[in-house]
Amino acid sequence: MTELTPDTKVCILDYSSGNVGSVVNLIKTLVPNVVVSSDENIIRESTHLILPGVGAFGACMARIRERLPLKAVEEEVLAKGKPFLGICIGLQVLAQKGFEFGEYEGLGWIPGTVRKLDSGALPLPHVGWNDISVVRESPLTRQFGDKQDFYFVHSFVFHPGDQTHVVATSNYGQDFPCIINRDNIYGVQFHPEKSQKAGSLLIRNFLGLKQL
Repeated sequence: MTELTPDTKVCILDYSSGNVGSVVNLIKTLVPNVVVSSDENIIRESTHLILPGVGAFGACMARIRERLPLKAVEEEVLAKGKPFLGICIGLQVLAQKGFEFGEYEGLGWIPGTVRKLDSGALPLPHVGWNDISVVRESPLTRQFGDKQDFYFVHSFVFHPGDQTHVVATSNYGQDFPCIINRDNIYGVQFHPEKSQKAGSLLIRNFLGLKQL
C-alpha cells in the first residue's frame, strides 16, 4: 500500500462548487493537513491540489475563472508539475470545450471535449455503482486488482483528443473514459469520496504522487 508522508499538504480548490465536505472527510482519514481554499499562498504551499465539482460545465467554468487565482494554479500544475486531481466536473473542465447547455471553453489542460453520454435506453443522469476497466498502468490505479466499483453521478463524459490519456473506462450504454491522465494531471468521472474502499485507495494513491 502507498506510504504517505507527514509533509503532505492538500488544498481542495474553493470556487463555491459545493460537495466538498465528504472529500475533506475522506482525505482526513489519510493525512491531517487538508484545507479548502482559494488563497494563492496556500495553493503554492500545498503539495497536492484537488478540484471537485457538481453542476453544469459552463457555470462551473465561470466560477473557476471568477474565484480561483488561475494564473497561480496553472503555474503550480502546468509549470511546476504539482499533482492535480479533478473529480467529476473537475475532470470535465480539463477539456478544451464543453457542450452542456451551449458551448463553453474549458481549461484546455488535456485535449478533448465534453459531450452528453449516449446512454441508449438507459436513463440519464447515470447514477449509481459501476465497475471500471483499467486500460493502461497508472500510479492512480495501483493495487486495484481485477475489479473495482465506483459511484457515478453524471450525464456528460470526456471525449479525449488523445486515447493515450485514458487510464480506465466504464460502461453505461456506451464505453466512456472514467480516469484520465496527462503527466501530473489526473481526472476521475466518478466520486471517490462516495466510493468507500475503492475511493479511499484511489485517493491514497494520488496523495502518494510526487511533484514532477
